[in-house]
Amino acid sequence: MSLLTELLAARLAVGPVPAVEVMDLALYHPEAGYYRRAQGPWGFQGADYYTALDLGPLLGETLAIRLAAAWEDLGRPDPFLVLEPGAGRGWLGRDLLQAAAGPFAQALRYLHRDDNPAAAAAAREALAPWLASGRARLVAQDQPLERFQGAIISNELFDALPAQPWRWDGEHWRYEALGADGPQWAEGGPAPATEWFAAHAEGGLEAGDGAPWCEGLPALVRDLAGILEAGLFLTIDYGESTARLLDKGADLRRFKGHQVDGKWWEDLGEADLTADVDFTRLARLLEQQGLEGAGHQTLGRWIRRHAPLTRWEAEWQGLPEAVRLGRMENLLQLTLPAKMGDRFRVLEAWRAPQR
Repeated sequence: MSLLTELLAARLAVGPVPAVEVMDLALYHPEAGYYRRAQGPWGFQGADYYTALDLGPLLGETLAIRLAAAWEDLGRPDPFLVLEPGAGRGWLGRDLLQAAAGPFAQALRYLHRDDNPAAAAAAREALAPWLASGRARLVAQDQPLERFQGAIISNELFDALPAQPWRWDGEHWRYEALGADGPQWAEGGPAPATEWFAAHAEGGLEAGDGAPWCEGLPALVRDLAGILEAGLFLTIDYGESTARLLDKGADLRRFKGHQVDGKWWEDLGEADLTADVDFTRLARLLEQQGLEGAGHQTLGRWIRRHAPLTRWEAEWQGLPEAVRLGRMENLLQLTLPAKMGDRFRVLEAWRAPQR
């Protein structure tokens, strides 16, 4: 019997355990949690999932262009700090630093934050040239940071926060829990989650409507926004507006062996668990922290808006065929509706410098 199985068995002897608590244990238990154990590899060769960074460098290259514009808007501060919480292997930072050029590259300083031991080891390798030059630095999760001008970026950060699924059955709100015989829906009283969902259900609630609720989201947003003195807050993740999530009846997902299903209660500690991000709520929380213009769009639309597609097309003609085709495939994966371009969204918000 695994450590997590023993812990849950003791909890289940008392009664059903809310899904959010199961997800928290499965992902973040200090000894047996999926994100806390030394593990790897990730990506296509890994056990469970891959991200946009495994497809190629174009996400990082587009981000470099977007951040260079933010640097200009701030008046070219030096240094221009970029913090990436949940930075994993450091590949986004690597691609960003490789793509940055000119005076912007000289001002850019990248901060990698991720406490997974294997991720930190992989990041040291990926970021080695910039760590040596002082243009990149690994910071611990609990390491305090002074307020800075620059950007906070993340890729698939918020979907990994423990979340509690709720459902409207036509008369009552119910929350998902794990019982001795498997998952079940228990009746729950009024709560901040149900009040939020009821207020944002377009056309009213129907039986089966529901979505995950992340209790820890406000605290994380507050902590991150609090250290951004001025600049851009940008996150890439999968999710929808509150209304769309309710219509979908969104639930927790399990990624196991590059397959996705809803069996979040199986293989605890051995599979990745995620939840759709409520972008309506995330935007509202950022606005409450004083950031402006919080809005989101599909990843495909964001790439097409900021990437120099015409210049790329011309430059790629001179590349070896295999490299050129690889870049074209990378671009299609990031922009086509049937690929990541429509499944992922980009949220941006801005804190203007004080005058």
